[in-house]
Amino acid sequence: MSIRENLDTSAYLVVGPENTLGRPVKTIIREAVAQGFTCIQIRSKVASAREMIALCAEAAEVLAGLGKADSVALLVDDRLDVVLAAREAGIKVDGIHVGQSDIPVQVCRKFLGTDAVIGLSARFDELLDYVRTCDTTDIDYFGAAPLHETMTKPEAGHTADGRLVTRTFDELAELHRISPVPVVVGGGVKAADLPALRATGVEGFFVVSAVAGAADPAQAAADMVKIWTR
Repeated sequence: MSIRENLDTSAYLVVGPENTLGRPVKTIIREAVAQGFTCIQIRSKVASAREMIALCAEAAEVLAGLGKADSVALLVDDRLDVVLAAREAGIKVDGIHVGQSDIPVQVCRKFLGTDAVIGLSARFDELLDYVRTCDTTDIDYFGAAPLHETMTKPEAGHTADGRLVTRTFDELAELHRISPVPVVVGGGVKAADLPALRATGVEGFFVVSAVAGAADPAQAAADMVKIWTR
């Protein structure tokens, strides 16, 4: 069974070198996965392609060392070139996450094949329209954000005139109701949000700073997984 068929996005960590307070990315990944995180996305706006490939190699090695290479998906944000180059180098990268203004999901599917995981994120209002009107055959999950304002992606949720539009739990429940694929919610998510978020029915949460920027990433990850699974 491919990881796409067995995808678990319930506890989803997004991480890059600019998010870890100077600690190695692989250390944060190891601590999060050891505490029950189920999906990893490498995302960086500062790393070069070669640095991103190296991060993929380190992350894949961590997952293999934990016996999670076939159960925890390793994804890359936006960079189809990095995914392809990493795979060419023999690195197990399972797929990609894109936004609606990035490379089209159909192109990602063409180059990555039927077993790859492809996630799509968008502003909530755009996502609702997309879910109602578009073919979701090539999409494995939707990323919805932001729940709150977030410094790791300060432009998230802002309209053309600069207003911040965050998501309500009722809106997320509606998105879950109409979506044919799992929905993962992020954007400033903290442990205290998880009971209400779980009650909407969405399949998971994604975080950056709540774990990667925590004083004790392992404890932060353990707390979030415990709350979500409880």
